[in-house]
Amino acid sequence: MKYYLLILFSICLIQIGHTQDNKYLPKDQKGTIVTHKNYILNYREKFEQPSWVAYELTSTELKKAIKRTNDFRSDPSIKTKSAELVDYRSSGYDRGHLAPAADMSFSSDAMHESFYMSNMSPQKPQFNRGKWKILEEQVRAWAHKEGKLYIVTGPVLVEGLATIGPNQVSIPKQYYKIVYDMTTPQKVIAFLMPNSDCPLNLSNYQTTIDHIEALTNIDFFSSLPDSQEDLIESKMNKNWTFTKSSGHHTKKPTEKNANKININKATLKELKTLPGIGDKLAKEIIHHRPFYSYSDIKKIKGIGDKTISNIKDKICF
Repeated sequence: MKYYLLILFSICLIQIGHTQDNKYLPKDQKGTIVTHKNYILNYREKFEQPSWVAYELTSTELKKAIKRTNDFRSDPSIKTKSAELVDYRSSGYDRGHLAPAADMSFSSDAMHESFYMSNMSPQKPQFNRGKWKILEEQVRAWAHKEGKLYIVTGPVLVEGLATIGPNQVSIPKQYYKIVYDMTTPQKVIAFLMPNSDCPLNLSNYQTTIDHIEALTNIDFFSSLPDSQEDLIESKMNKNWTFTKSSGHHTKKPTEKNANKININKATLKELKTLPGIGDKLAKEIIHHRPFYSYSDIKKIKGIGDKTISNIKDKICF
């Protein structure tokens, strides 16, 4: 009898997926919302990919029941037709999951849905298989610890992007991931990463939701009370513990950088000690992080060659 009950339980686990909650869906003025059983996306036909993919991830869903299927295929739910396999063929880009297959291994339906081409975006191999994968693993570790997360992931879609394939799939230069811990005490963390090799620790790519909203014109968590929404979107929450495998381990500063201020980690008070950087510019630096070069810092209005020359020997990345 126990044997048959075990078989019955396994079949149920394989077939039952998770119905998604629409409560925290982002608001994007453009695109078409497509609801799958295990995630929801907003498809932008112009770019042949979604501007966001949203789903819940619970600790119970991390119990792997299904192996990766690799059954990439067009999404029949996209009325205008999604990108196709031919678009990525010999392009040099990975079919990068936005809702990761590893997050969908709890049921057959979820795994198969994760391989719709509407869930893919062109990612450079060193990014998709590198720090982006590490971030996905970190999110699963948080889901295991916290119990229930709401995750929103997407590319930054702007005019003038290069394309691949006959359907002209846009190649994003940046990707974001927002993680909302739905258990008490609730908290949010957001990341913005370039579509390239990311040599820095994950915390260096942490940003604010306000910054992502400014880049994407998408309104996140609009269903929350204004006071709560403003609080979680304007600040970078430090109450998240990174695993050692995330690449977040603290390295001892080299003798060369021992007395320098890390521009990507410095507090407002530390930044204001830099010559030519007052309160206003310090806040702008925090808002636009991470930086990878002095050229990146110069993109901030009010910071030019003279300021860079004054701070160059006092900062590191």
